Formats: sequence, structure tokens, C-alpha cells
Amino acid sequence: MLKAFLNLLLPQICPLCAEDADDGRFCQRCFAGIRLITGPICPCCGMPFVSQENTEHLCGRCIIKEPPFEAARSAGVYKGVLLEAIHRFKYNGKTSLAKPLIKIIADMFPANACGLIVPVPLHKTRLKERGFNQSLLLAKGLAKIYNLPIDYLNLKRIRATDHQANLKGKDRLTNVMGAFAVQDKAAFQDKKILLIDDVYTTGATITECSKVLKKAGAKGIDVLTLARVADL
Repeated sequence: MLKAFLNLLLPQICPLCAEDADDGRFCQRCFAGIRLITGPICPCCGMPFVSQENTEHLCGRCIIKEPPFEAARSAGVYKGVLLEAIHRFKYNGKTSLAKPLIKIIADMFPANACGLIVPVPLHKTRLKERGFNQSLLLAKGLAKIYNLPIDYLNLKRIRATDHQANLKGKDRLTNVMGAFAVQDKAAFQDKKILLIDDVYTTGATITECSKVLKKAGAKGIDVLTLARVADL
């Protein structure tokens, strides 16, 4: 009753186009512009395959080298409306987009069996420059939905790195090598961790974070990202 009254006084609008929307989500038109990843995918890294006729199987990259995480999943393809929303959220400081973006992830992945949520950290200089860590905002929202504890203090980015968006292939791996460290290893000992980031591009960042977490004693790592770079 109270919610309906508040909606009457303050109508819900889409944070992207300002059209009518429901419960802090994107409007139907904007949501229709998001390509959700529904499969088939690589069961390890979550890469979607071009052909919808394929069955799930390991991609070539995961066959050649097994990732340090158990499974990575992404809600949508990093194109169109989702790309625009992430850019406004991440680079233009429109943090009001966190809520509808979190809802997309939670709708795609309504439950999780991990024991601890950990966001990919920003270096202190980047955090000062941007004013917030977009992965932390996503992680906090998901922690509430999944009713899981969150640790955003013990995985540190100890070295400032170039923007990954400006790099390609092996340069991304080199850029993040040795960039992360664990402050208190006991925080991750024997824990099944859900690592949260905004975009999966080549997987360099989450791979490096996963290696560090495993060395700190994590029992296993799953990865959840909002978007995935894919040629679909």
C-alpha cells in the first residue's frame, strides 16, 4: 500500500531513457536492447558460442589452459544498451544505474551456493579518481539478494595498472600480473568465493585475482560478471 502510494507521488522511471519503468528496472524498450547470455556456453569460462545449435562444451582456450576458477558466468553481451548503461555507470558516475544492473544479474542467476562474495578491487589512485568501485557496488547489491557475507578489504590491488580497455591480448595479462595481493589469508581459507566484476573481456583480471585467492587458501572460485565481450 505504501509502495503504491509512493509510486504515485514519485513514479518509477527508466534510469537510461526516463520512460516509465517498474521497480527500478529498465523500461521494456531499453531491456529489449540487452542481449542476455542464455547458452550454449563454455561450462568453464562462460563464453557464449555463435551457433545456437551447439551443445555446451569447453572452448579452445579452456582446453589449452584450465583457468584457476571453477566457473565464470555473465548476464549479457557487452554491446548496445548494456554497454551504454555500464559506461554511464562506470565512467560518468551515474551510480543510480547500479540497482537495475544488479537486478539483471540476479534475475539471470537467482541463487548462489558460494560462501563469500569478493569484488575485484580498484587501486587507491583509480578509486580516488572515479570516486567509487563499480564492482563493489554490484557486489554489495548481490550480497543482500543472495544473503551472503562480503569481503572487500582483504583482496587488494597493490599496483596501479593501465586501463585494461586500452590494451589487447597478452598485454592485458602482463598489465595485471602481480597487481593483486591478499592482506589477511585467513579471510579466504577454505572459502568458496564468488568473485564479482563488471565486464569479462579476456579474463585477465579475474584470472589474476583467482590465482591470488587460491594461493591464499580459497577452496574454489566462481566468477560472476555483468557483461561479457563476445562476437555474437
